[in-house]
Amino acid sequence: MRFAMFISLLRPIGPVIIGVSLGFTLSLLSVNWVEESCVLDGKANEEIRLAQDGNSKGARRPNSISTADAEEEFEPRIVPYKPVQQSQTKQLFRAKYISTELGIRERLFVGILTSKSTINTLGVAVNRTISHHLDTVVFFTGMRNRKVPHGMFVVTHGDERLIWNIFQTIKYILEHYIHEYDWFYLAQDDTYTEADRIKQLVAHLSIDRELYMGSPEEFIGGEMERRYCYGGFGYLLSRTLLLRLKPFLENCRNDILSARPDEWLGRCIIDYANTNCVDEHEGLQYYHYEMGKNSDPSKVEDVQFKNALTVHPVSDPEQMYRLHKHFTEIELQRTYDEIEKLQAEIKNVSKVAFDGNRSSQWPIGINPMFEPKSRFEVLRWDYFTEEQVYSCIDGSPKCELRGIDRLDVADVIEIAMGELNKKYKPVLHLKKQQLINGYRRFDPTRGMEYTLDLQLEVVNQKGRSRSITKRVHLVRPLSRIEIIPMPYVTEATRVHIILPLTFQERGAVNHFLEVFATNLFETSENAILTLLFIYDPFEAQQVNQNDIFTSVKAQINAYERKYPAVKILWISVKTETPSQIKFMDIISKKHPVDTLFFITNVNANVNSEFLNRCRMNSINNWQVFFPIHFQDYNPDIAFHNQEPPPTVDLVKDAGHFDRSSFEEACFYNSDYMVTRTRMASDVQENEEIMETLDIYDMFVKYSILHVFRAVEPALHQKYRYQACNPQLSEDIYHRCVQSNLDGLGSRSQLAMLLFEQEQGNST
Repeated sequence: MRFAMFISLLRPIGPVIIGVSLGFTLSLLSVNWVEESCVLDGKANEEIRLAQDGNSKGARRPNSISTADAEEEFEPRIVPYKPVQQSQTKQLFRAKYISTELGIRERLFVGILTSKSTINTLGVAVNRTISHHLDTVVFFTGMRNRKVPHGMFVVTHGDERLIWNIFQTIKYILEHYIHEYDWFYLAQDDTYTEADRIKQLVAHLSIDRELYMGSPEEFIGGEMERRYCYGGFGYLLSRTLLLRLKPFLENCRNDILSARPDEWLGRCIIDYANTNCVDEHEGLQYYHYEMGKNSDPSKVEDVQFKNALTVHPVSDPEQMYRLHKHFTEIELQRTYDEIEKLQAEIKNVSKVAFDGNRSSQWPIGINPMFEPKSRFEVLRWDYFTEEQVYSCIDGSPKCELRGIDRLDVADVIEIAMGELNKKYKPVLHLKKQQLINGYRRFDPTRGMEYTLDLQLEVVNQKGRSRSITKRVHLVRPLSRIEIIPMPYVTEATRVHIILPLTFQERGAVNHFLEVFATNLFETSENAILTLLFIYDPFEAQQVNQNDIFTSVKAQINAYERKYPAVKILWISVKTETPSQIKFMDIISKKHPVDTLFFITNVNANVNSEFLNRCRMNSINNWQVFFPIHFQDYNPDIAFHNQEPPPTVDLVKDAGHFDRSSFEEACFYNSDYMVTRTRMASDVQENEEIMETLDIYDMFVKYSILHVFRAVEPALHQKYRYQACNPQLSEDIYHRCVQSNLDGLGSRSQLAMLLFEQEQGNST
C-alpha cells in the first residue's frame, strides 16, 4: 500500500529525474580524462607558442581551459596578405547529343560479311531486305569493286583472307561502334535474316550478359563441352562480351589457327572470355533453318522454318527476295491475328463498362471520331463517284477524278467488296455493278473515312441472282507515327537573298530596304542581298539614256554608305517573259555549289527568325523549303471605314497564310543544279517549258528531294495585287488568280461588305 503511494508520488517527477541523470552522465562521458603533464619540454613549449602566435584560441584543445597567463603572453603580429592563386578551370566538355551525355546506346548493330564477287548480287539483296527495318547495317569485305552499290555502307579491309577479315571486322566494331550499341549481329551475305525478329529477340535480352548466341556447332576434333556459333546462321555478340575480348584480340590473331572464320572467333571467345555458343537464353530461342537447294519457301510447312530468325544457305538474289516475301506475309498475317485478338478483348471488356457495348467505338481499337465544339469545326464530307469528285482544289464545283485520288477510290471499292464477300461466303457471292454514291472526309484523330452506296449483284448457292443496294462504311486509319532521321544542320550558314525586281515593283523597294536594314544590316546578320533588275527589250535599249532603276541604284549606294560593312549586289537581266528558272540559271552560275539561296519578293518583311528557319529547313542533297507567308488582307476591306493600324498582327481578321503562293523558296545551289540537269532533256524537246514552270514545280517534278512546305509566321507580307501572266502554265496562272482572290479579305468581311452594298442599293 505504501509502495503504491510512493510510486504515485514519484510518477509526476520521474521524467525530470531521469532527464537530469542522463544529462550528468553524458557530460561526464564527454570530459577528456587523460591528464596532461604540466611540465613541458622546450620543444613542446615552442610548438604551443607558435600555435598561439598563429591563432591564440584556434590552437587550443577543445576540452582545455585557457588561463590568464596565456592571455598575457600573447603578442599580436601582422600577417601579410597573399592572394589565393586560382587554378585554371578545366573546360567542361558537353556532348553533341543528349543520348551521348546520358550514356544511352542504340539496341542493335548489324554487320554483313560479304566479298568482292557477291557484294553486287547477294549483298544488294541483303541490303534491300533488311536495311529499311534496321538503323545501322554495315557491309564488311576484303576487296571491292571501284563502284560501291548505291545506299550501302561498305568497309574494305584490303585482304581476301577469311581469318584476317573477321579479325579486322571485330577490331573495326570495337574501335567505332562499341560505345553506341548493346548488341552486335554478324551474318554472311548468303544468309536471309528476318530483321524484325532479330530486333524483337535483342529487345528481351539483358544487356549485362556475356552472351554468344547462334547455332552451336562442335569443333573439329570432338571437344564435347565447347561450342562455337556457325557463321552461316549468323550470331549475336553482346557488348559486354566484346569488351572482355578486346584486350586479347591480338593474342587470338597470333595464337589461334583455324581454316574457318566462325570457328576461329569461337575459339577466341571460349579461350579468353570463357563463353560457349548457346541457342537458348532466358527462355528465348535462336531459331534457324537450313534451306534445301532450289526449295520453294511457300511450300515449306516446317514449324521451325516459319519461326526461323535466319535461313541459310541462299543461293541467289531471287531466292532471297522470295524468302523475304514469304516471311513478310507470315508477319503480316500474325499482325492481323493479333489485331483481331485485341479487338475481341476490347469488345469483351466493354460489355462490363458503364455504357456497355456503346462505349466501344467502331472500328474497335481506333480512336473515336472527332467531335466538333462549334459549327466552324465540323468536318466536311466530299462527294465523289467513280469518275468525278465534287470538291476541287481550284474551287470548281466538279472536276475529273484522276491521279492518286482515282487510285484511292478504286482501292476502297475493292477492299469493300473483299470484306463483303468474306462476310457472306459461302452462302452468297457479291459482284459490284456500280458505285451510286461515295463520301469521304479526313478525320485528323483517326484517318480517312469513307461511306459507299454500292449497287451489287447477289448470287446464292443455287445460282439465283438479284440486284441490291448496300451501304458500307470504311476507315483508313492513320499508321504509327515514325521519327525520320534528318541530316545535321546549323544556323551559321550564310544566306544569299535574291530579290527579282520589275519596273512595276520599284515603288515598294524603299520600304523593303528600310525593313531589311533594320532587321539584318544593323544586327550584322550573315546574309547577302542581291537585287535582280528585270528589263524588257525596249527598256534595255534605253538604259544608258533613261535607266528605270536609277532611283533604286541610288538607294543602294546610300545604304552602302550608311553601313560600310554591307555590300548590296545587283544584276541586270533582259527578258520578255520573266521566269524564276531563267533568273536562277544566271544566279546559279555566279555562286559556289554550297550556296544557300532564298528567293523572295519586294513585299516581304525578312528578319533573322525566318532566315534561321530557312537554314534549318533547307538541307543540302535532302530537302528544299517553300514557306507559306502570312499576307495582309486588303486594308480597304479588312479595316473598312477604319484607320489601318501601323503594324498588323497575325490574326484571322487581318490576313491569312497564302497557300496559293509559291514564290518564296530556300534551297542549295547544288540541289538546283542537279534538278536543272535532269530537266535539260525535256527543255531540249520543248523550250517553252522554261516559261511555263516555276521552281516549285521543277523540284516536285524532276528532283528526288523532300519538298517541305509549311506556314511561316515570321515571313510577313503587305497586301498586294499581282499581275498574273497568262503565258505561264495553267496551274501557275490559276494559283496566281486564287492568291489575289484570297487576299481580298475574309469571308465574313466580304459578306458584310456585300450586305452594306445591298442595303445601300435597296435604299
